[in-house]
Amino acid sequence: MIGAVFDTLVYNPIYNGLVYFVGILPTHDVGIAVIIVTIMVRIVLYPLSRSAIKTQMKMKEVAPEVEEIKKRLKDKPEEQSKAIFALYRERGVKPFSGFLLILIQLPILLGLYWVFALGGLPEIHTAILYPFVVVPNAVNMEFLGLINMSSRSLVLAVLAVVAQFIYTRLSMGPRGEKTATEASFSNDMARSFDLQARYMLPVMVGVIAYFIAAAAPLYWITGNIFMIAQELMTGRRFGTAKKASK
Repeated sequence: MIGAVFDTLVYNPIYNGLVYFVGILPTHDVGIAVIIVTIMVRIVLYPLSRSAIKTQMKMKEVAPEVEEIKKRLKDKPEEQSKAIFALYRERGVKPFSGFLLILIQLPILLGLYWVFALGGLPEIHTAILYPFVVVPNAVNMEFLGLINMSSRSLVLAVLAVVAQFIYTRLSMGPRGEKTATEASFSNDMARSFDLQARYMLPVMVGVIAYFIAAAAPLYWITGNIFMIAQELMTGRRFGTAKKASK
């Protein structure tokens, strides 16, 4: 049942999208088809990703108030949590929107991986093609004539690390310095999470990217570049709006 739902909602659309673009591209380059499909997915997810960015910016704005609540109710953890979530509701902060975005992307990444792991390309599985998708005359697995999309790629793994690091740096902003008087268990936990997100996550992405088909890290790199551009554009727009409101 779950497999059938996954095929219908994730695997088949991704596969048909790749085959369609491979067919209409003059070079029949699978790598370029992956990039196009990634951009289309990102456009569909744009409202959710924009909401996640807005949430991140709002959380930065209310961070001083959150710290004040933590200090004021440091001996009452239950009341502290309720007060923080009440503040989030009051300011329209949705702290789980970023997690939801990641959760949605995982099946897409898995579907793209299975396309190549199951040998869906360069051979074409005509049984699952949509009526409007024509079987390509040729399938070029060499991205720009350099990287085989069904093989591992150290170059793409390294680029995945760089793209993830840059996006994380932009989305989380510069690290704040904590004074000795501000030290607390919650701050230590936040600092630990900050370090893992900034440095460990990119490394983990790179390791995983190296051991799977090159199409998956290419998807991840393209998606992060899209998000980096969106982060910069959205950040500038919000920054302007904030100044104007003052």
